[in-house]
Amino acid sequence: MQELRKHIESRWQRALRSLLYGHAVDRNVKAKARLGLAILAFAGIFSVIAVRLVMFATVSEGHGGRRSITQDAVATARPDILDRNGEILATDVKTPSLFAEPRKIIDVDEAVELLTAVLPDLDANEVRERLSSKRGFVWLKREITPTQQQEIHRLGIPGIGFLTENKRIYPNGPVVSHEIGHVNIDNQGIAGIEKWLDGQGLAALHMAGLATDQLQRPVNLALDLRVQYALRDELIVAREKYKAKASAGIITDVNNGEIIAMVSEPDFDPNNPREANDPNRLNRLTTGVYEMGSTFKALTLAMALDSGRISLSSTFDARLPLRYGKFEINDYHAQKRVLSVPEIFTYSSNIGTARMALSLGVDYHKAFLKKLGQLDRLRTELPESAEPLVPKHWGELNTVTIAFGHGLSVAPLQAVMGISALVNGGKMIPPTFLKRNQAEADGLAKRVIKPETAEKMRYLMRLNVEKGTATRSNVPGYYVGGKTGTSDKVVGGRYSKTKVLTSFTAILPADKPRYLLLIMLDEPQGLPETHGFSTSGWNAVPVGAQVIARVAPLLDMPPRFDLPKADQMLLVSAKETR
Repeated sequence: MQELRKHIESRWQRALRSLLYGHAVDRNVKAKARLGLAILAFAGIFSVIAVRLVMFATVSEGHGGRRSITQDAVATARPDILDRNGEILATDVKTPSLFAEPRKIIDVDEAVELLTAVLPDLDANEVRERLSSKRGFVWLKREITPTQQQEIHRLGIPGIGFLTENKRIYPNGPVVSHEIGHVNIDNQGIAGIEKWLDGQGLAALHMAGLATDQLQRPVNLALDLRVQYALRDELIVAREKYKAKASAGIITDVNNGEIIAMVSEPDFDPNNPREANDPNRLNRLTTGVYEMGSTFKALTLAMALDSGRISLSSTFDARLPLRYGKFEINDYHAQKRVLSVPEIFTYSSNIGTARMALSLGVDYHKAFLKKLGQLDRLRTELPESAEPLVPKHWGELNTVTIAFGHGLSVAPLQAVMGISALVNGGKMIPPTFLKRNQAEADGLAKRVIKPETAEKMRYLMRLNVEKGTATRSNVPGYYVGGKTGTSDKVVGGRYSKTKVLTSFTAILPADKPRYLLLIMLDEPQGLPETHGFSTSGWNAVPVGAQVIARVAPLLDMPPRFDLPKADQMLLVSAKETR
């Protein structure tokens, strides 16, 4: 039996040696090869361990640690937002936030007492409730100061820690609030361009944990911070001077649709986003809809001239009020005579404009306004936009009133887009808050009127500044063209006799427009210097002149003098066309 056991062991030993060393192979060579293989295997294992240790040492605790202990949101990185000249409008700064791991807290009462001594604004009951929970992670306070972080660190409370987060700051405060919008405590966009950014994929990057500083490219807006400051400054002064409920203004490039400046006063400070909840601080230019008054007459006259049925020499009877059912249409600057098309524009005749629209018919009128984007919601990068209020049953009376700016409510930016097309050669270009080159604009442009119609509209707008309702906007050297508008506000379902919305749309220069300016005042009051009048020519127009005088040099527009009168401009244009 013993011999059998020895025989079996001998066979196993021979088999094992054969497996390890093979047959007829030098054992020394085999040993060296297998030793080298073992060394490589151990080196690989230790390399993996070393790489993992380096990763844990370099990855910020705000990311790696967070994923292992909590599902709570942490404010991750966002790209800088810059104006067209590279000035910072929004950026991130690193800030510590205080958290706790309740399961590791030894004495809850002591921890609450110590923490509230350093952070007296903490609610002791709420902190005690969080520290007594069975959760693995809870926030105690977001965005604490470095000094507070040091003081809490010195307390040495087990289960209390810090995460470095990104806090969004806005160096210019309220100056660009309605364009930029704001973020929440987790650095997620809530409104404006900030919300648009999340819609472009930033939110998905946040969820995947990939929104790191290194991956973020700055976003360049079309906005010019210098022009924005000047526009806002003038609107604040105007609101106070005319005791208006609100003031608003916008400057756009008529040739590519860029929004160079946009202000709606009162505004809010995005560093304190609670102010944004005040309904009086809404962006009146994109989220409000208004009856734009006589500024809409520019659209009506362009429609008439572009139809080919009406020319500048056509006339319309404005001797008597226009009666339509129980309604009577009158002129504010009544001439009580037959008026030519230029006179209808410069005297801002409701009667003449209404007759002009009626001569083309309801369907033609409605189709023209739809073509100019006035009947559909305007979409831009800003998520906040308002649906226009369009009559459900559009009859002749609707055409009569809409012709001079009543009965149809649109977002002011919508009206700006339409009027820009009337003066830039006849191409409607969607407005944008982002930088856009001319080639991109041309690719988006849609022809809505003939180039010769646009020439006539530029002439009419310049004529109106020379001897019409907009003479107070005639800034020397800048060849301004414009149209005024005053609309009675609807209060309790009826038009008020005391509350108005005034507006002024200006183009500069009128012979070859580059920019369009819209000024709006909500419920301005009459002053002794305006002889008690509160119409556009007495408030919105002079405000527009002040803005033009300040921003034109910033927009690289040197003054030009000895410019032709409007009639001469039209003659020169006609010769060039021939």
